[in-house]
Amino acid sequence: MTNPGERTKKSSGEAEIQAESPPEEVKEVVEEVPSQVEGQVRSPLDEVMSQAEKAYAAYMEAEKQVASAYHENEIQVAKAYKRAAQQAHNAFDAAVAQALKDREAAMAKALKAREDAIKRAEEASRIAKEAVDSAYDEVVAQAVKTRQDDLERAWKVRDETIEQAWQIYSKIAR
Repeated sequence: MTNPGERTKKSSGEAEIQAESPPEEVKEVVEEVPSQVEGQVRSPLDEVMSQAEKAYAAYMEAEKQVASAYHENEIQVAKAYKRAAQQAHNAFDAAVAQALKDREAAMAKALKAREDAIKRAEEASRIAKEAVDSAYDEVVAQAVKTRQDDLERAWKVRDETIEQAWQIYSKIAR
């Protein structure tokens, strides 16, 4: 049998192995120690094992917390992505709706400008036609007057010529 005070220090790996499956010597020592002494006296190895168990439990709890934090982070990132995607879709929809509205406004403005241009062109055409018709009427009226004047002069010349011819004939015939 070995004395617990005479035990040598072991590495942490050996302590873990020992904690998983205690050697036969330790089992014997533990069996020999009365239950009342066991509660009162603790060996340094028991203290180290207790601290190691607590440290391992804390490590496992921290690992769970890290895994939980990573999982929560994944959820938050997924939510942020969904929000960003929804905002992108909303911005796209708003841009398309605004572009359609702007297009319709531009088309209405273009159609109005076209109608105004047609009205101005029709008015200019009407004014030009009236001016041309008026000029035509003036030219025709002037031509009619000139023709009438020319015919009257020609008739007058004819009458004078006939009168002269009769006068000459009447002088000859007498």
